[in-house]
Amino acid sequence: MTSVTSEITNMQNQTAFYKLAQEKQSTTSRNPSTENDSNMFLTLMLKQLEQQDPTQPTDNTQWLSQLAQYSSLEQMTQMNEGLTKCMNYMSSMYNDMTLNSEITQTLSLIGKEVTLKDPDDASGTNKITGTISEASFEDGTGKVKVDGKYYSIGQIISVRDASIQ
Repeated sequence: MTSVTSEITNMQNQTAFYKLAQEKQSTTSRNPSTENDSNMFLTLMLKQLEQQDPTQPTDNTQWLSQLAQYSSLEQMTQMNEGLTKCMNYMSSMYNDMTLNSEITQTLSLIGKEVTLKDPDDASGTNKITGTISEASFEDGTGKVKVDGKYYSIGQIISVRDASIQ
């Protein structure tokens, strides 16, 4: 059976939590990341300490348990931030590697004989054959120069070594 004083303490804690939530809501925008702020947890813990019944103080093991949970939450938050930074770094590194690979592949085509789709032919039946004399990059896309005209590397149908017949 619960005593009247413990019921009063529970009601005071709930009231303190409600007031803190209202204050927090009025001072910040409705954003999920600010609603679950860890500072609110610590403030609530302090309010509970202030509002507890002096004749029946809260058990120390409960406070230690709450502090351990708070510590775990902080560590998980820091780990999540670290993993996010790591993921962003790896994504950037992957993008750089992809770009470097495309550059290397395009440059390796210089001197090769290629067959290209004619971009001016709507039917797609005309093909252009020639030797790549130059490679360039525009808007992140590789371009090759065949017979004085630039073509996207996406229009290449086949590649042959010009020295091997």
